[in-house]
Amino acid sequence: MLFNHPEFDEHEQVLYCYDPSVGLRAIIALHSTAMGVAAGGCRMYPYVSEEDALTDVLRLSKGMTYKNSVAGLPLGGGKCAIIADPNDPKKPELLRAFSSHVQSLNGRYWTAIDIGISPADADILAERCDYIFARASQYEEGFNPSGFTALGGLVGIKAATGVVLDRSDLKGLRVAVQGLGATGYALSKHLHDAGAVLTVADVRCDVVNMAVVEFGASAVNPDHIHAVDVDVFAPCAMGSVLNDRTIPEIRAKIVCGLANNQLADDRHGGMLKKAGVVYVPDYVVNAGGMIGASTVIFSEPSREASVKQIEGLYDTIQQILERAQSEGRPSSDIANDLAVSRIKAESSVEL
Repeated sequence: MLFNHPEFDEHEQVLYCYDPSVGLRAIIALHSTAMGVAAGGCRMYPYVSEEDALTDVLRLSKGMTYKNSVAGLPLGGGKCAIIADPNDPKKPELLRAFSSHVQSLNGRYWTAIDIGISPADADILAERCDYIFARASQYEEGFNPSGFTALGGLVGIKAATGVVLDRSDLKGLRVAVQGLGATGYALSKHLHDAGAVLTVADVRCDVVNMAVVEFGASAVNPDHIHAVDVDVFAPCAMGSVLNDRTIPEIRAKIVCGLANNQLADDRHGGMLKKAGVVYVPDYVVNAGGMIGASTVIFSEPSREASVKQIEGLYDTIQQILERAQSEGRPSSDIANDLAVSRIKAESSVEL
């Protein structure tokens, strides 16, 4: 049952969405609206089972609550998952059918791009729904709002290397990037431009070859990218990459990437610390996308203001890592405490 699910965390609402006319199966999870309306991306993925999709959406929605809290955004956390292959030719019909379910929440939940959902797809969602952000039509042609997320990744790596390696620049820094989707590829470009030396991996050979040519990157098998001898390991693919099997094999001094839910379990934050690996909590470093794209929900969008706020993640990450060092605690616990304290403070004000 839902209430006994190991990832259920007092979620306010979980909806199962179904439309047999197009074969739609989807789940929406609203974790918290204590800080404001729930917001978080729409993921389209061919989950093996409904149970896998539920686990993912419960974890991701909680992560969005914490992400928006630590980022200082007046938003709660939610997430949705469409159980389908994003390459399905019926994708537009699935999106249109699903958007009516988001619309039925009357603005209590806003959704956007995520794995399997592009800015152009977000425009399709917006045909029948008023509560969609990060749409292609909201930006000039050729701009992908995932670039905001990638910028936050660059800021996070700079902050982490400053604290851990006492570095003021990234020239010659060895970084292993796992996953070359929109955010992973954009982060790789930022790192290359900053002088970093890249090792990359992705299940798609074409994008790997592009990175090798464009960034002079070395390519390795996706199953081995976490174990490469580098300074920074940057997970930018699916979640749960930091687990009982991979953590003992990590040779990097720092883990700082853009994937959601990188820890397979909360206890793996402590396991990383015990292994001497400094972990930048994922929902902190990947908050740039929400910071840059979500302003249409509560304010007037400003590219300059968003970039400035994303750059402010440097101080937040630095403070989390320094507190973790001084208190002898996992950085993930420090970030969680920060998120919860802000949520409680906001809730008490409303009361």
